[in-house]
Amino acid sequence: MTGNSAGSGVVKAAFVMAPKNLPTLFSGDDVERLAATVQLLSPSPIDSFDEPGVRELLADVELLVTGWGAPAIDAAELDAMPRLRAIVHAAGTVKTFLTDAVFERGIQVSSSAAANAVPVAEFTFAAIVMGLKRSSRFTHQLRTTGRSRTTEGMPPLGTHGVVIGIVGASRVGRAVVGLLANLDATVLVHDPYLSTLEAAELGVELVELDELCRRSDVVSLHAPATEATAKMIGAAQLAAMKDGAVVINTARGSLLDTAALTAEVAAGRLDAYLDVTDPEPLPADSVLFTLPNVVVTPHIAGALGNEIHRLGHQAVTEVERFAQGLPLAFPVIAADLARIA
Repeated sequence: MTGNSAGSGVVKAAFVMAPKNLPTLFSGDDVERLAATVQLLSPSPIDSFDEPGVRELLADVELLVTGWGAPAIDAAELDAMPRLRAIVHAAGTVKTFLTDAVFERGIQVSSSAAANAVPVAEFTFAAIVMGLKRSSRFTHQLRTTGRSRTTEGMPPLGTHGVVIGIVGASRVGRAVVGLLANLDATVLVHDPYLSTLEAAELGVELVELDELCRRSDVVSLHAPATEATAKMIGAAQLAAMKDGAVVINTARGSLLDTAALTAEVAAGRLDAYLDVTDPEPLPADSVLFTLPNVVVTPHIAGALGNEIHRLGHQAVTEVERFAQGLPLAFPVIAADLARIA
């Protein structure tokens, strides 16, 4: 393993991720930007701290650029990196591989969750519009009858004057709120961490969860998966929803009681757009795959294809800020771990 030709005083850095993910996350231009900003101690990513020579190399590292497939970083690994000052993650959550020891030692952490929120919010907005237009029901109608559309027996149609409930003022939730400005809609938000002042600044009405479920034509989930949020949308919340309400989940499958939802959509009372499920994937014989009022997609709302380079681009920009001595634009702090995905 050899370093590049960067001069002394340049931040020493290393990629830590599955090697196959480097070109997926970073465009050629962004790799060049990174190489011009830091001294890469190895041209290829590290995917195991137990490989020969890795610990010796990391003894000088000041910055890790991580991605999907990064091994866990605990106290023992940190002991081998005494000069480490920052970890910039070119993907979403850091909870899958960073331990408390990272934050306890004051190491700065950044993630590209904000970049990943963009396509999730776009997907959610599309699901809201398609859901309220009853596109899955009409598609089924056309496929099975071959006739022109009929609205007989169809739930309320369209986006005009609807009430949309956002559960969780996360990055994605806030991005969805921004997109909803394109609709003639009232937006409700439930989030125990959101203040009334912040809600006013977002242009939304802050309400309790039960009220949101009762008033909304669409209920869209954007909360993290924690013990407190497990099955937060259960039988009681679903029963409180209006006939024809659309339930959208692009967050985590565990937020929604699958059995309770199945009963409601099988009865035709509610519609659902599910990009995540519990379990994930659903059993092959799940009735949710067959219902005309349910759309199930295989966890595609997050960055895919050309959207992924947005994550790497943000990470490189963060590295440039760090190298210039500027504060990270997208920091992750220990106090936020309990309420982020």
